[in-house]
Amino acid sequence: MAKTIQEINEKIKNGKAVVYNAEEIIDIVKSEGVKKAAARVDVVTTGTFAPMCSSGSYFNIGHSNPRIKLGGGSATLNDVPAYAGLAAVDLFVGATALPDDDPRNKIYPGRFSYGGGHLIEDLVAGKDVKLIAKAYGTDCYPCRELKTWIRLEDMNEAVLFNTRNAYQNYTAAVNLSDKVVYTYMGVLHPNLGNVTYCSAGQLSPLLNDPLYRTIGVGSRIFLGGGVGYVVDRGTQHHPTVPRNELGIPLIPSGALAVIGDLKQMSSRWLRGASFTGYGASLAVGVGVPIPILDEEMLRSAAVSDSEIQTQVVDYSEDYPDCVLPGMQLGVVNYAQLKSGTVEVEGKKLRSAGLSSYTRAKEIADILKSWIEGGSFFLSEPVAYLPSADSGLKARPLMIRPIEDEEVMRVRVGSVVGPS
Repeated sequence: MAKTIQEINEKIKNGKAVVYNAEEIIDIVKSEGVKKAAARVDVVTTGTFAPMCSSGSYFNIGHSNPRIKLGGGSATLNDVPAYAGLAAVDLFVGATALPDDDPRNKIYPGRFSYGGGHLIEDLVAGKDVKLIAKAYGTDCYPCRELKTWIRLEDMNEAVLFNTRNAYQNYTAAVNLSDKVVYTYMGVLHPNLGNVTYCSAGQLSPLLNDPLYRTIGVGSRIFLGGGVGYVVDRGTQHHPTVPRNELGIPLIPSGALAVIGDLKQMSSRWLRGASFTGYGASLAVGVGVPIPILDEEMLRSAAVSDSEIQTQVVDYSEDYPDCVLPGMQLGVVNYAQLKSGTVEVEGKKLRSAGLSSYTRAKEIADILKSWIEGGSFFLSEPVAYLPSADSGLKARPLMIRPIEDEEVMRVRVGSVVGPS
């Protein structure tokens, strides 16, 4: 029998909702069957905890005396540059922002010890951070320079706003070259020395609702330890990709743009991250409840690691040169990746995940306890994410000459050539 979100919320209100996390539901379906379990189970909770570069926060720091107009000026927080071109005292900090003196140009190796993600973690942890701002001064905003310590509780608004989180599947990364390659997928050793991946697999939110039947604009979620919301599709949302018989995409596909009150969040679920030779990021905890509306929804939410496949991609040549992921290096599933060893091109490689499965399960369990305790209700999306039949695709940048100038594509250590 089909259910509605309203009916499920009524059961949550009355303390009668049946909730499992996305790992538990696999065995439930095996023992009870899809039909029986779908009639009994109301919600499946998911979770993921991994580096998510397209994250950031905006702040309103309040007006100083005398007033200062940061818009058109500049500002840093703990030496991390903040975008000030919004208004007088509104700032935005991206997770990958780096101080000017960080070794961003020292590629081999660059430690990138502190960036925007670390700043966000420090603020959520209640630490004082150093604010330095400069402005040109106006009649109504005469202050030209500001130096002060500030903390999260001092701010009027502090909001986590992430434009691309909870990526739906991702490629596994290897290195076919004869030198070490430093990437956002970690350090890749030469000559197929290792393989890395980044997904919670069977716990990951969009892999449990692969066709976006229940997740959309307005969906209430776990975000960074507090309550957040889906505000749109994530950037590079690409639903029209190859999928297996369960609807699971074989390459990166859907994504979520999310928002939440930073003052509700915890530094356990927002952690600054550093990648040698690449840069800084922010590890974000995201959990999404999946309402079991019918049997088909339960089958999707009971997907297991062995049923989720991804492609293996060479990050030494194919990825930098924007060669679309192909099948030439093979396909692996997450059960294989999580085993610690996978075979690629006839060679057994050590595999390691950038996403924490243990933390993902903890998020799913926290969300489960909130629902069972009656403090978290499901929300009906006001709009659904573009689906596989939408025609929406993530497009590459088409580089065109500017007037009479040649636009060059420059790689580390060499010039590739004109566009």
